Amino acid sequence: MILQFLVPIVGTLLFYILYHAGQVLYHNLTSPLRHVVGPKSPSLLVGNFKEMAEKGPALTQQWRDEFGSTFRFKGLFSVDELHTSDLKAVTHIVQNGALIYQKAPASLVNAQRLFGKGLLGVERDEHKRHRRILNPAFGVTQIRLLTEIFVEKSVQLRDIWSQQVEKEDGARIDVLSWLRKMTLDVIGQAGFNYQFHGLEPDHEPDALNAVFTELFHSPQSTRNTRFRVAQSMVPILRLLPVPGWRITAEAYRKLTATGSQLVSESKARMNTAEGEKTVGSGRDLLSLIVKANLSTNLPESQRLNEAEVIARAYYSLQTASKLGILMRHIIEIPTFFLAGHETTSTAASWALHALSHDQRVQTKLREELLTISTDNPTMDDLNSLPYLESVVREVMRVHAPAVFTQRMAMQDDVLPLSKPYIDRDGKAHDSLLIPKGQMMHIPILAVNTDPEIWGQDAHEFRPERWEKIPERASAIPGVWANLMTFFAGPHNCIGFRFSIMEYAHFTLPLLPDRQC
Repeated sequence: MILQFLVPIVGTLLFYILYHAGQVLYHNLTSPLRHVVGPKSPSLLVGNFKEMAEKGPALTQQWRDEFGSTFRFKGLFSVDELHTSDLKAVTHIVQNGALIYQKAPASLVNAQRLFGKGLLGVERDEHKRHRRILNPAFGVTQIRLLTEIFVEKSVQLRDIWSQQVEKEDGARIDVLSWLRKMTLDVIGQAGFNYQFHGLEPDHEPDALNAVFTELFHSPQSTRNTRFRVAQSMVPILRLLPVPGWRITAEAYRKLTATGSQLVSESKARMNTAEGEKTVGSGRDLLSLIVKANLSTNLPESQRLNEAEVIARAYYSLQTASKLGILMRHIIEIPTFFLAGHETTSTAASWALHALSHDQRVQTKLREELLTISTDNPTMDDLNSLPYLESVVREVMRVHAPAVFTQRMAMQDDVLPLSKPYIDRDGKAHDSLLIPKGQMMHIPILAVNTDPEIWGQDAHEFRPERWEKIPERASAIPGVWANLMTFFAGPHNCIGFRFSIMEYAHFTLPLLPDRQC
């Protein structure tokens, strides 16, 4: 009986595997990129991905030294991927991101399961519609209103650290953990007027705070992410339950309840007589999104319904599986949560690390910060400090939170190159034929630290390099500071101003009063 049940299942799986393998083999043998050189693949199943994950950017730098800025490597299931840090090629890819070079269908599936059909889970016209609603909330004027929150929370963290050091006479502090708590508090208040109480140890733990910690910073979250990536690549795996579905289900209940309440409260304020008088006075980003969505200048067809507002105001977590059936609901957290929380806490921790290892930079920055006559600096105050800006840029250059990104060609294309590549026959080519369906690997950190652009000390933390920006850096198509950190084109990071300003305001209170 069991055998009769298993035979058709095993047969179906075997056919699926052989069919998929045949597709990959045919693509690799007929692709115009088959003559592009690259490293050997150690595995048919995972290609070069395992060694890339283990050795990090140092390995791809080694390959660039050997094969040049454009080469081919094997991705999951031995699918050919094209790696290029050639600036002409990268510019072409990001400039044609709306129509040609988009997120792969597998990536969109994973993004939609993780983030819902929000900004990261849609393309083309839908993506434009979402950006149109969100853009007003992330403008310079709006970010300027949030600076008081940035300073307030960083001062609170400084006082906590000072108390710990005095109490324990030189305590060891988990800097990243505390920075995550601080940035979570900031995004709670600045994002949607919500109190997480991350920096208040005596306060009863906030339910959403606990959810975020479990879903993003636990060993279980890492295992879940790996499984979801495999599901996005192999559709048949989507029939299997996602590990940790109970945690996700509980997160869904808490997040959607809070999200619906916040959106309803924000809309109610906008609809009251008092709200009409003070419309726009709400400085949190959610209020600004609701205001933009209620604008009389916005056609009804372009408006977001309440579920979509929550999905845009929320950067989703993961839909879970139970008994092999995907949940119908999507768990969402703020769209700006990642940029305002993870990105900034990571960048701030690396900045403190870099400053602690370079007393010259630390002293120079401290002296400049002391020229400010207030403990509550405005955005204009900080913008007037050139060395602080150089430090912020250098941190974002050397310690880009996202090391790479991927795109897929939605149609055949010709990719121009500034540096010709040499094929297996020794012939030079100044362009590449890109077939429809080709995966493209864009190494963000590699462009940020390319010695041919930034000099032989490109991998070193040296803020002074920004006093005279290399001429070649002007060709980098990034949305900010001649860097790829926040990407470029229609899919650039919408919250980059928020992240930069948040980090800059943290520097003043958190920089020690004495050398460390």
